[in-house]
Amino acid sequence: MGFCGNPPPLQPLERWNQRLIPMFVRIAFALMLLLQASGLWSQGMITGQITNEQGEPLSGASVVVEGLRKGTAADANGVYRLENLPPGEYVLRFSFVGYEEVRRKTRLPEGIDKALLHVQMTEKAVEINPLVVRATRADRSTPFTFTTLNREALEANDYGQDVPFLLALTPSAVVTSDAGTGFGYTGIRIRGSDATRINVTINGIPLNDAESQGVFWVDLPDIIASTEDVQIQRGVGTSTFGAGAFGGTINLNTTRRHDQPYGSFAGALGSFDTWKATARFGTGLLAKRFTLDGRLSRITSDGYIERGSADLKSFYLSGAWFGKNSSLRLNVFSGHEITYQAWCGVPAKWADDEELRTFNPCGTEKPGEPYENEVDDYTQTHYQLLLNHQFTPNWSLNLTAHYTRGFGFFEQYKADEGFGRYFPQAADFFVVAAGDTLTERDVVRRRWLDNHFFGNTWALHYIRNDNRLKLTWGGAWNRYLGDHFGELIWAEHLPPGIAPEQRYYFGEGNKTDLSSFLKAQYTLPFDLSLFADLQYRLVDYDITGTDNDLRDVSQNDRLRFFNPKAGLVYRPDRRREYYLSFAVGHREPNRDDYTDRSPNSPQPKPETLYDTELGFRQSWENATLEATFYFMSYRDQLVLTGEINDVGAPVKVNVPDSYRRGLELAGSWRFQQRWELGGNLTLSRNKVKRFTERIDEYDDAFNWVGQKEVQHENTDLAFSPEVVGAATLTFEALNREAGSSRHRLNLALLGKYVGKQYLDNTSNEVAALDPYFVADLQVRYRLHTRTLRNLELSFLLRNLLDARYANNGWIYRFHYPGDVSGDPSSIAGPGSERNMMGLYPQAGRHFLLGLRWDF
Repeated sequence: MGFCGNPPPLQPLERWNQRLIPMFVRIAFALMLLLQASGLWSQGMITGQITNEQGEPLSGASVVVEGLRKGTAADANGVYRLENLPPGEYVLRFSFVGYEEVRRKTRLPEGIDKALLHVQMTEKAVEINPLVVRATRADRSTPFTFTTLNREALEANDYGQDVPFLLALTPSAVVTSDAGTGFGYTGIRIRGSDATRINVTINGIPLNDAESQGVFWVDLPDIIASTEDVQIQRGVGTSTFGAGAFGGTINLNTTRRHDQPYGSFAGALGSFDTWKATARFGTGLLAKRFTLDGRLSRITSDGYIERGSADLKSFYLSGAWFGKNSSLRLNVFSGHEITYQAWCGVPAKWADDEELRTFNPCGTEKPGEPYENEVDDYTQTHYQLLLNHQFTPNWSLNLTAHYTRGFGFFEQYKADEGFGRYFPQAADFFVVAAGDTLTERDVVRRRWLDNHFFGNTWALHYIRNDNRLKLTWGGAWNRYLGDHFGELIWAEHLPPGIAPEQRYYFGEGNKTDLSSFLKAQYTLPFDLSLFADLQYRLVDYDITGTDNDLRDVSQNDRLRFFNPKAGLVYRPDRRREYYLSFAVGHREPNRDDYTDRSPNSPQPKPETLYDTELGFRQSWENATLEATFYFMSYRDQLVLTGEINDVGAPVKVNVPDSYRRGLELAGSWRFQQRWELGGNLTLSRNKVKRFTERIDEYDDAFNWVGQKEVQHENTDLAFSPEVVGAATLTFEALNREAGSSRHRLNLALLGKYVGKQYLDNTSNEVAALDPYFVADLQVRYRLHTRTLRNLELSFLLRNLLDARYANNGWIYRFHYPGDVSGDPSSIAGPGSERNMMGLYPQAGRHFLLGLRWDF
């Protein structure tokens, strides 16, 4: 309530308040100044000299006070000064390029203004092997999301399955197997990105097929037996070499130096007549300069799916020379696979039937028994020459040259084929048999791929003396030459002028890939690291000749990509990191995207990805925790929409906007000394904002009459479950020493959950794969003695709960007014909608038994 006129007189208490409050404020302010001054007077300095083992000063050496945003560098005499430190205990971290890091505890006593701490640093032994993969890998000082599996982790689950199944429990990974067991044709998706969007390198050298951009792990069976570690980067990641660096990267390292001689035998047997035998050897360091390592492997399996057999052979040989500051290594490794085709998929109506879910349609076009040679037969041999040189402690270089030779075919029995399908000049050919005029006959065809891939990569590294600035300039030039051709190797009757094994189509694909990147990382004194990565990539792709449908697919495309990446990492202490990054990735269309389009339609556009990653990593003495939020925004992603080309084959089209957004959690906890719990969980949304589906329409006589357009908005991306999780529980039942022997027994329960996913981008429930959970039980016994060295027996019971599930499939949607109830592949939808589907059921409960002897 207001008042008029002069204010009322102050009461006595109010007058005292007006006098006392300003007085107390002045006293408090004076006390604060006094306390601050006394604190400044009590602060001191820690100083000393940093030298090497010869007593020479290390100018520029870095000194950091752990837990404080304080650091400095040594002067020209190696002297450092850390000033304005209050009394207390401190841990100082000393680092200098080419020297082992040193941590020292010291104390600044009360009333002492200076404490002395001199440090002598030990020079590192020259380690040149890591340079091979350092250019393309991430570490805890880079702002990217990654998982690294060491050799011990890989060996624990290695029974001869393809690489994807050894990575199945890593975050956001979903694996597939055509034959249902992990042997033969397998695949992996990371955050829903398929194999054509995952870059794979071995020792920094590209493995992806340059044209399809996929990786066929079956071509390199048992490569994990020669692998020291594997790193998976999710999202765009750091710049790397080769095609497919878009949704994730997988890097295998096989270049570890073994100074001691060794030998090893690993064997496995299991359900479905599965066998594996692997022998490894190493000479150790000979004459202090040379090493030779080798491996020979054979794996066979009948597969869960009928006739889904795999006969796999491989070898690995690596010879190296080591100088004082240099090394030269030659790797030669090869794989030969013969797998019976199981990629047709089981008819959808049979996939849940205990007796029919193993049916394999491949090879069944032959009358009577299925065609016995409906196989995929391919050989791939790799040659790698790796040179590493350390110019100075600050500068180092690695160069590689590589050559990959691949050739092989897949063979098919095709019934009732018109010869005009293969040779237009024989379109009118017919045969009269038993009074009937036959224009279609059974044939056997082979489709070949014969290719050469060669090139080189380089990376020049610089590290400043204080380890705060790191630079890498890298690049690659790669060339691919591939021949695609088909042959008729048999027919019931060959037209005149057509010889057996005569080619009916021939096309070439020649691709040049030139790239270069510059990476810079700078660490500020208060444990904040800044990261920048700029990559330029030039792709020149030339296609000539005909495709398997006899169309001329000749065309050329030249693409230029600029892929910037930037981020920061904050490490308040040695156990915590926070990181943020933004990265741009581009991906060129693959061969099919070019060749399947109609001649008059525009060329497909390259895809663009904008990837943001925000993450946190924390470790304790007995636990770890990681959390990552990601947002992957796509422009012009290529997807199947039902659109067809001029001969009716499906083609991918660019959709303007799609995205993946998710949260990844991972952690581990060791408790009660013998128990360890680990796991990961991904929660995500994966959407296409809008696209037009085109559905084929047929009349009552199943004649194609056109296509119907259906508009979709905010639908799920294909093969992108919203929930993916894994967990492991390990119990160390025995860890005991008895004389010169040591016995260890571990029990482990492994689990993987994959949520609902769709076979296409329409979110049509008919096209949904049901969620599934698979649990495995593993028992490992290890015996270490002086004579045996290391002997391990392991047992893996897969699919412990006998879950019935499929992890992959395909779908073709069309409209047809007729009845499809008699077709096991076709499922009726609303109205005249029909869905032809093939699924890939996985094996129920089965086992693998492993033996490894290191000597």
